[in-house]
Amino acid sequence: MRILAIETSGTSGSVASFDAGSLLTQIELDPAGRSARTLAPGIRELLRQVAWTPRDVQLVAVAVGPGSFTGLRLGVMTAKAFAYAVGAQVVGIGTLEAIAARSPAEALLVATAIDAQRGEVYAGLFSRDQAGQLIAASDVRIVESATWLAGLPPGVVVTGPALVKFAEQVPPQATVAPHSCWSPDAAAVGRLAAARIQRGMADDLWSLAPLYLRRSAAEEKLEARST
Repeated sequence: MRILAIETSGTSGSVASFDAGSLLTQIELDPAGRSARTLAPGIRELLRQVAWTPRDVQLVAVAVGPGSFTGLRLGVMTAKAFAYAVGAQVVGIGTLEAIAARSPAEALLVATAIDAQRGEVYAGLFSRDQAGQLIAASDVRIVESATWLAGLPPGVVVTGPALVKFAEQVPPQATVAPHSCWSPDAAAVGRLAAARIQRGMADDLWSLAPLYLRRSAAEEKLEARST
């Protein structure tokens, strides 16, 4: 199966291509520009590099959040529009799951976190099963950063973009993952989607939506003005 993977949960992102389960190429979107300006050119360049037409894509995988409101909206809308246009299937992958998938193979328990601002993080916990796959051990949640740090279980490996701010505050009973695997990427999204589609777990094109966990600042300001 030929897969186009999209990851735009942060301020930039990446796109990747897979064929028969193997990563062909990954392109990092220019971090100096917003995803709204770089995603479409990135996809065009990716297809050019692997010599695919859009209709060669059979599955579009996309990170659905949590993360940047604008980035997630753009990524999911692009994935759905592309899949609809070419008749491809679509699979949404949680951002925290994609981050956990990049953690060291020896990590048996992985805590992931994305900075949610306002002193909070988007957090998840994953445990490795007997097959070596990381399985969600808790719901994705939004929690105060101090509460998250204090609640990290002994022996857990901690990873995620929130560590840019909180790495030095991780308690001694936990281990900080290498910096190189803190951020999600399209390759991780594509691998997880390939495994999911093998189990017949494609998403519905029309109902797939970003996972925000809370309203945007703009929505909150609008509500405040109307009350």
